[in-house]
Amino acid sequence: MRSHVMIVWDLAADTTFRAAREGVMKALKVAGRGDGGITMRQLLLMALRRTGSRGRYVLGSGIPLILFSLVVVGCASHSLVPAAQSAAIRTRERALASHADAIQAGVRQSGSLGALAFLDAQDGRLVLLPGDSPGDAWGRYTTSSESQTNPVSVPPVVTFVYRTDVPKAPETITQSDLQQQRTSAAALTTELRRIEERLGLVQRELAGTKQDTDKALADMRALAEDLASVRKFMLQTAQLGWLNHELVVESSNGMRKMAATSQELTASSARLEDTLRQLSESLGGQLKELAARLDAIQGKIQNIK
Repeated sequence: MRSHVMIVWDLAADTTFRAAREGVMKALKVAGRGDGGITMRQLLLMALRRTGSRGRYVLGSGIPLILFSLVVVGCASHSLVPAAQSAAIRTRERALASHADAIQAGVRQSGSLGALAFLDAQDGRLVLLPGDSPGDAWGRYTTSSESQTNPVSVPPVVTFVYRTDVPKAPETITQSDLQQQRTSAAALTTELRRIEERLGLVQRELAGTKQDTDKALADMRALAEDLASVRKFMLQTAQLGWLNHELVVESSNGMRKMAATSQELTASSARLEDTLRQLSESLGGQLKELAARLDAIQGKIQNIK
């Protein structure tokens, strides 16, 4: 596993740094302090013109730019920072400038965009905390096991140096700002974790609600199917009722017709009975009359004999 702390020993002097510092000091002499101090912007412009005219300021190489930025920060006038703080900054940046090559070598070896570079406040050794930003470098260090097993003494002010292929000037940042950023990041991480937990809870509740909704929809579909079946059954029952009504009407009509026919048959039977009685009576009279005639004829026959 790659280490989050790099301790580098490089006490070799850097001629590029001395040239850049001389250019800055000449720029300060030319500018003067007639108005009580010069601004950082004026200092940068004048120093860039002078170092650029000598060919010392090369953006592509990166190291002269780093040295120049360190010297500019260290040589800030009283109009920017108090005298004691300015002296402390100059002392710190001069000490770091002598390790520029070692710093860049360590940054390249780490594979990060840069590193927090400072001298240990106790033994003066050069310490590099690699990272893609000051907060990232400090966060990697504070969360690593090396911060407990091999702690370093961090000065109040540190410098974040970018790789030579990154067109950014070094950044000066205080340890309190780093700690505040780390605290804010930890609070943010905690809040994000809480939000994720709440989101997970909401997602679980939504999943449960979805299951309940799906079940309710399934119940509603089943109820709709039952209602459709009941409707179909009721429709069939109505159709059967209508058919039954028609059959009852037809049966009633048939029965009425049968009753009328029965009445007609009864009347016809009575008339037939009356006709038969009349015929019987007429036939009886005719037979009596025929018998009388036969008796008369027989009597006449006997008289003839």
